[in-house]
Amino acid sequence: MHRVIASESFASADVSEESARALYRDMIRARQFDERALSLQRRGWMSGYPQFRGQEASQVGAAHALAADDWLFPTYRANAMQLVRGVPMRDILLFRRGRHTLTDNDVRDFPQSVPIATQIPHAAGAAMAADYRDADHAVCAYFGDGATSEGDFHEGMNFAGVFDAPVVFFCENNGWAISLPTQRQTASATLAQKAEAYGFDGVRVDGNDPIAVEQVVTAALERAREGEPVMVESLTYRQGAHTTSDDPSRYEHRQADLPDWRTRDPVARYEEWLRAGDVLDDDRTDTIEAEATAELDEAIAAAESEPRPDPEAMFERVYAELTPQLETQRAQLRALVEREGHPDPVN
Repeated sequence: MHRVIASESFASADVSEESARALYRDMIRARQFDERALSLQRRGWMSGYPQFRGQEASQVGAAHALAADDWLFPTYRANAMQLVRGVPMRDILLFRRGRHTLTDNDVRDFPQSVPIATQIPHAAGAAMAADYRDADHAVCAYFGDGATSEGDFHEGMNFAGVFDAPVVFFCENNGWAISLPTQRQTASATLAQKAEAYGFDGVRVDGNDPIAVEQVVTAALERAREGEPVMVESLTYRQGAHTTSDDPSRYEHRQADLPDWRTRDPVARYEEWLRAGDVLDDDRTDTIEAEATAELDEAIAAAESEPRPDPEAMFERVYAELTPQLETQRAQLRALVEREGHPDPVN
């Protein structure tokens, strides 16, 4: 059984006050983004949204571990990781409204992968390419616990193990694969131990402890750069729904009791820990909250000022030459637009 790594008191933690506050600042940015995005979706601003409330410490800690030249292959719930990486809030909001491009092309993040686990073989392949080119960077594949039941997960892990690819598989175990609890998804005692079948190590970390996550992922990335892939299982808990089309009240009662450290709000827990270490006070929290609000207000205004995307753009970059089926679909869409006007991208 893999033990769960967590930090202790601030006095004994190997972290500076500045770094500890930077983690908190990004957790607040992520929490505010998630809350506002959910509110925007509820009023029809976007068609759907996957909440990540409760997973801020896990994502922020992991993102802080990544170097600027490392590559991230995210899934659809990776908003907090991408915010830390430097993807503008505006771009993430526009992605939910039909845009697919990023403003800052220097951020080494692939687009969010909505199909489950398809980014994992891509990450392994990119890491193999880095190895072939003698590059110094590592690759991080971010995915949820449900992805470990997909074939892409096993294929990506197998290639990484066989070819010693410089990749970290960051599995965020939030307790649910939509409505399926972890113990119904796998008979393995842990998800981290699945790495052993592919010839490399797996480690578990308290995903609600951003310092522990950052330190564990940093160590994993260092090993990956030396040709040793690592899988990290970050134990956290999804406080909200799988997406805005989900009703967790229909299944949440089926989940076995989890320890308090796993289900407790990570933002409140970390703030309490910082205050106990005299690292945070009311003035600092007020400033951090106000700065996050201002950043978000500006991002929403910028996103709303953007013209709606051309509906036919969805057919671009699919094939060099469109298939007959896609040509038919494009013609049907064009006829619909001519008949009824430009469709609302969120309805």
